[in-house]
Amino acid sequence: MYKFKSYQYGIALGICLTVAGCKAPAPETAPTTSKPVPESFGTTAQTQDANNNTSALQWKDYFKDQNLVDLIDVALKNNQELNITLQEIEIAKNDIRVKKGLLLPTVGVRAGAGVEKVGRYTSQGAGDATTEIKPGVETPDPLGDFTISAYANWEVDIWKKLRNSKKAALNRYLATVEGKNFVITNLIAEVADSYYELMALDNQLDIVKQTIKLQTNALEIVKIQKQAARATELGVKKFEAEVLTSQSLEFGILQQIKESENKINFLLGRYPQEIKRTTSTNFLSLLPAAVSSGIPSQLLANRPDVKQAELELVAAKLDVKVARAEFYPSLDISAAVGVQAFKPSYLFTFPESILYSLAGDLAAPLINRNAIKAEFASANARQLQALYNYDRTVLNAYLEVSNQLSKIDNLQKGYDLKSKQVDALNTSIDVSTDLFKSARVDYFEVLMTQRDALEAKLELVDTKKEQLNAAVHVYRDLGGGWK
Repeated sequence: MYKFKSYQYGIALGICLTVAGCKAPAPETAPTTSKPVPESFGTTAQTQDANNNTSALQWKDYFKDQNLVDLIDVALKNNQELNITLQEIEIAKNDIRVKKGLLLPTVGVRAGAGVEKVGRYTSQGAGDATTEIKPGVETPDPLGDFTISAYANWEVDIWKKLRNSKKAALNRYLATVEGKNFVITNLIAEVADSYYELMALDNQLDIVKQTIKLQTNALEIVKIQKQAARATELGVKKFEAEVLTSQSLEFGILQQIKESENKINFLLGRYPQEIKRTTSTNFLSLLPAAVSSGIPSQLLANRPDVKQAELELVAAKLDVKVARAEFYPSLDISAAVGVQAFKPSYLFTFPESILYSLAGDLAAPLINRNAIKAEFASANARQLQALYNYDRTVLNAYLEVSNQLSKIDNLQKGYDLKSKQVDALNTSIDVSTDLFKSARVDYFEVLMTQRDALEAKLELVDTKKEQLNAAVHVYRDLGGGWK
């Protein structure tokens, strides 16, 4: 009676320990919740209408320059970074297949052959020596072993551990697809930026060449005036130095043009060659594309990086569930069926050679669960990390659009003022030259006027380039280009 009660107490204690061992900690939550996206971008310069969003345009419709469209088309086919990202998608797709396979039983075929010689003076040896396989036929010594069988192993997904793992892999695959879209968006913007930079450099090169001609004419005038004793050698040398400075600037711009062409060729995945582009004389007349920003909440659906961060957050949450399921018992089922005999000729002697087995194994971690706890804590930390990354990505997307919308407005105002400055300086060049010819101003004022005009013209081209780039960037930041 006492022994029976001891068994009862032992069983009850074992059950209590098992239940306690299966208890899983709850996942942590972020100390703060995500803030809602503002209703507007904080600017009235652009149209903010949910039904009118520039990101909905195809990139071939957004960019009007056919040369630029052709370059982007080549980049989307040949760019190495994009091709690397496509392989990441394939890797993620294969990971789904791996996780899906874990849900199904593992079935295989096994064939084996062996021989065993045991000692005569052992329990097995003595038993075999006195055992007859059939009347008059003793057990062979040594004893052979030949087997052909099929086997299966299956982990029953009681706690949805394997299914959640598969869902996590699926979300990571979708995240890599969004990552590819993000690469496409940035690639299109980078090609367009480099293209407009190249056109701006062409235009600046023309301006420098025109200035060199103007400065050379002024140099000839001051040389004539020196011969007439109306100017000094100092004035001649100053004009010569200014011409040399502009010629040096010309070669600097030529080097920048070469580097810009090679940058575009790199994005297009090809070796250096000339980039076909629109003539630079039309550069200042180019107008940035009109932009409609829509409403900020549309960024959640249009920006690939935001959607990627969201999918990675979902995957991280599923990883926490998978790690938590490790605290619970797992059920493994194994089975086998086949034939086995000590001689190959007996393998297909039925039913004597038939073998089969079926077993179920229920196991739960009880003591020393530090590794499981550590993995759960890491999964929980990665979930919080993914949440913070999502919040940061949304905030960054909003700020990028807000900055670009403000930049478009301010650049337009700056360009208008800079254009007036260039017009005034162009007029002052003619005036200063006429006054210099009549000896009413000295050479220094002519030099400074020409220098100021050159700087203003180059700055005007830079401003135009920034305007065009801002239109490209706001299209990218709104999530355009990948659709």
